[in-house]
Amino acid sequence: MDSSSTRRQNTRRKLFAAAVTLIAEQGFSSTTVDEIAERAGVAKGTVYYNFASKTDLFEELLRHGMELLTGSLRAAAEEAAERGGGRSGALDAMIRAELDFVARHPSLAQLYVAELWRTNRAWQPTLTRVRQQAVEVIESALREAGAEGDPVSESDIPLTASAVFGMVLVAALDWRSFQPERSVDEVHAALSRLLQGRLNGAVR
Repeated sequence: MDSSSTRRQNTRRKLFAAAVTLIAEQGFSSTTVDEIAERAGVAKGTVYYNFASKTDLFEELLRHGMELLTGSLRAAAEEAAERGGGRSGALDAMIRAELDFVARHPSLAQLYVAELWRTNRAWQPTLTRVRQQAVEVIESALREAGAEGDPVSESDIPLTASAVFGMVLVAALDWRSFQPERSVDEVHAALSRLLQGRLNGAVR
């Protein structure tokens, strides 16, 4: 990668960080391009050089964030598979990966949850698509359970995967907002017991 590409990626990361903080604090409509540029420490023209509009910036921010989460889930599942952990190990690893992601990016996770239900937004198709990519990583782990001998109903897999993804995400935000004194290890253990118990009961 040449130096200009590296600089552009670094600039976009700075703009993403500034935008996600401001929008989480005061909302999309109330946040201006001037404020984003000032918070990022760049000129206003730099924002428009990298993004066609504030809407384009926010759509790319949500896409970028969800792709990071999807990558974390996929890496966790692959590492568990390499250790021979099976479905149980993969789900446990993905629970931890999702918790770690929210711990690192709480404002981004809050924005994702808030925007997911606003179906009139210009970025809704992008958000729906990248959400599905994350859920499909969990679906894949559940389908592999069938190959291992766990009789997971094919019709239940998409809903179960969505439920796991959504539950961990919302529980993680609840933890960060209302029980921050708890460690990630405590939250991980509690969610793992809950989810593994429910899923194991469902596939017997």
